[in-house]
Amino acid sequence: MTTTRVEILDWERARAAAGPIRYAIFLEAKEPPPGVELDELDAQCAHAVAWDESAKAVGTGRLQPDGQIGHLAVLKDARRRGVGAALIAALVAEARKRGFKEVSLSAPLQAAEFYRGFGFAAEGKVYQEAGALHQKMRMALAQG
Repeated sequence: MTTTRVEILDWERARAAAGPIRYAIFLEAKEPPPGVELDELDAQCAHAVAWDESAKAVGTGRLQPDGQIGHLAVLKDARRRGVGAALIAALVAEARKRGFKEVSLSAPLQAAEFYRGFGFAAEGKVYQEAGALHQKMRMALAQG
């Protein structure tokens, strides 16, 4: 397990670190939707950036104004080290801080179990997105 530090940043501060990670991960998909790596919503989102012990950005994700978590990406050499879990925990904490009653996401089917471990529940039918099967998932946030 690697030591991971996660910061919540606005897009102006996150772009230099998050942009290259998203390009590396999303553009390798079979059929990436246009603009998946960067879009006009970025400026309105809170961005989580994960840094390893050598201060290299190794993962990113964002919290949209509607409470959706998305654009979660972890560099291949940093996977299975707790980076994705640290990003999800930081984004959920940020959603709570902002007063959201729930968060949602579009999970690639192979990652649904990972998200279930955080308390996300599957909702609706499985659907095709970016050349892969996805499942909408949602989690209520306890306010405290």
